[in-house]
Amino acid sequence: MKHLFSCLKRFRLDCILAPLFKLLEASLELITPLIVALIVDEGIAKGNKTFIVLMCLVLVGMALVGCAISVTGQFFAARAAVGCSAELRTRLFQKLQSFSFSQIDEMGTSTMITRMTSDVNQVQTGVNQTLRLFLRSPFIVFGAMAMAFTVDAKVALVFVAVIPLLAIAVYSVMGAGIPLYKKVQAKLDAVFLSVRENLAGVRVIRAFSLEKKEREGFQKNNSELERAQLRAGRVSALTGPITYILVNLAIIGLLYLSAGQVEDGILLNGDVIALYSYLAQILVELVKLANLIVTMTKAVSCQQRLGKVLDMEGEPSVLEPTLTNGHADGAAVRFEHVSFAYAGGGNALSDITFMARQGETIGIIGGTGAGKSTLVSLLPRFYAATQGRVLLKGRDVRGVPYEELRARVGIVPQKAVLFEGTIRSNLLWGNENATDEELMEAVRLAQAEDVVTSKGGLDAPVEQEGKNLSGGQRQRLTIARALVKKPEILILDDSASALDYATDARLRVALRTLDSTVFIVSQRAASVMHSDLIIVLEGGKAVAMGRHEELLKSCNIYREIYATQFRDAEEERA
Repeated sequence: MKHLFSCLKRFRLDCILAPLFKLLEASLELITPLIVALIVDEGIAKGNKTFIVLMCLVLVGMALVGCAISVTGQFFAARAAVGCSAELRTRLFQKLQSFSFSQIDEMGTSTMITRMTSDVNQVQTGVNQTLRLFLRSPFIVFGAMAMAFTVDAKVALVFVAVIPLLAIAVYSVMGAGIPLYKKVQAKLDAVFLSVRENLAGVRVIRAFSLEKKEREGFQKNNSELERAQLRAGRVSALTGPITYILVNLAIIGLLYLSAGQVEDGILLNGDVIALYSYLAQILVELVKLANLIVTMTKAVSCQQRLGKVLDMEGEPSVLEPTLTNGHADGAAVRFEHVSFAYAGGGNALSDITFMARQGETIGIIGGTGAGKSTLVSLLPRFYAATQGRVLLKGRDVRGVPYEELRARVGIVPQKAVLFEGTIRSNLLWGNENATDEELMEAVRLAQAEDVVTSKGGLDAPVEQEGKNLSGGQRQRLTIARALVKKPEILILDDSASALDYATDARLRVALRTLDSTVFIVSQRAASVMHSDLIIVLEGGKAVAMGRHEELLKSCNIYREIYATQFRDAEEERA
């Protein structure tokens, strides 16, 4: 709960004023039955019409004042709840931004979305209801009991008997409900994941006519969520009947005892009405309190889930603070016996060793799942090597703050990701201070000048995820974005797959004019054949390294890749 209380610090005054105004409202409600009793005993019984009118005016005045007080209290409660949830979302988003790729992989996107939406909304509701009712309802319950003693102590013992029983019932339901609502939120994660996957892959699903299968999968997850919600609902639903049974039994006892007191002249009719009103108030407030307990149960469960995320340590800026700076040995990048394994899996890379000088182009080729993307992900330390060292200008990347490290490395990922805005706003991610000339120079190097021209210039709109651009256009703009950065190391992770061979060739020629060390990850032999060093990966191992001509002679895997891709061209020349 520390994170929740921390978020509420800015709203201390609201958290004080909201319950205070609700207590004032409750005080007026406790006085009302006494005034009604006076109307019955002093006004109606004695035929005093003036007194009746006067007391009715008092009740109307109290109602208006109570309404104003209630609205004011609810305003403060709502402001505190909304402000708290906004702060929680901000902290949660900042925390998610600080996570490493491994943590994001482990947690899952759907889970993070559930935390940001459903869980935070439930906490907001819980805070709002708590500030409004947590003090008000118990105050009325015990206040009504105290007021009942001022009317008649003997009959008021009924209140003393029933309230502990009601408290035990409510507490028992709450204890049984918390673990059930945790399961509900877990099932909700699965539903969110199913929806997200279907929305992201809708084209693939329809291409394979698998709508029915996906509907069945969603229905299964949805049914499990429904069953979990029903189990939790059945438990929480017990609160109402139990409280009503106990309170109605108390009403029977109240009427039985009051009848004898009235008959003996000890109680007046108005007193019986007041006692009944107090018992009715207790019933209403206990039902509210029971519903509040259910809401709080959900909120506590969700807050605990949020707390687990907020308590997690994000990616540290430096993994090994004790590492000292190495000495540059002419190598821009050096991998020394590097191995890597994902959490819960075997080695994705095994004993990789190579060196790249400044300005060289390194080609990385291999089949699907060979470890190509994993290899280049170690350089900006998206993942940390489990064995060996990755050196940048002689410095182990584990000892370099990731802000500095990633400022020196430009990355073009496999999936070309653009953000809603303009071409300019997307390119400025590489360097927010870049001039138009620098932007256009990067565009020309990326072979994207025709894209900018055809769309109407740098201020042309880009839709969410670049949906108004083709795959090749998106790839060229993401390459331009990385080039705007003027990085020391440029990583192209299969980022030219949507380009035709002629554009790909022009791009590679343009990249050779850079002073950057370029890593080209590709399954195309044509994309890497002019590299200064080609690394052939298979099963996470570097099975061969060398230049194109050398590998054609010495590496069967590379020769097969080359022959497969160039067979048609060679047959035409023959």
